[in-house]
Amino acid sequence: MTVFLSPSLTPTHTCCLSLTGPDSVTGTMGGSLRVWCQYESTYKGYNKYWCRGQYDTSCESIVETKGEENVERNGCVSIRDYPEALAFTVTMQNLNEDDAGSYWCKIQTVWILDSWSRDPSALVRVYVSPGKSSLHFEVTRFHRVPRRFRLSSPHFLLVVLLKLPLLLSMLGAVFWVNRPPRAPAGR
Repeated sequence: MTVFLSPSLTPTHTCCLSLTGPDSVTGTMGGSLRVWCQYESTYKGYNKYWCRGQYDTSCESIVETKGEENVERNGCVSIRDYPEALAFTVTMQNLNEDDAGSYWCKIQTVWILDSWSRDPSALVRVYVSPGKSSLHFEVTRFHRVPRRFRLSSPHFLLVVLLKLPLLLSMLGAVFWVNRPPRAPAGR
C-alpha cells in the first residue's frame, strides 16, 4: 500500500521557503509511503537528498539523486527528481516502527563546508501506525514554492554579504603575497 502526497491533494498557502514538503506523513507497518518535496527553479540542477536526524545540520544522508531523473535506491528507500515539476519524491517501503522519526528533504548546494553554510531543507516527521488494512496519511501543512528567485533569501544574503567578500579578500591576499618583487630604488 502506497501513500502518495501530491500538492493537489493537500492544503496549500504561499510562503517564502525555497524547499517545502509536508510537515508529517503516516504509513502503516509493512506498507510504504511517498513524500513529495517541491523546490524553486533555482535548484533545478542540484542533487537532492533525504536524510534522518533531529536537526538538518547533523542529519545522516540515506539516499541522494545523481543529477538525473533516475530512481536512486538505498535499501527500502528510493528518491527521484522531477525537474520539470520542480519536485522530488522519496519512497519508503516495507515500513516498520524503527522508521518513525524526523527526516529532511534537502538540496545539496553548499560547496564550502563551514558552520555558516546550510543546504535548503524541509522537515518531515514520519509516523508508522500498527494497522495493516487502513490507508491513512496525515498532513498538517504544505507550502507552495514561489516560482521566482528572492534576493532577500537568507542563503543569497549570506553568500553575497559574507562569503563573497571573504573569498575576494583571500584572493587579494594570495595575489599580494605572490606579487613580483620591486627593484631597489636608485638602480
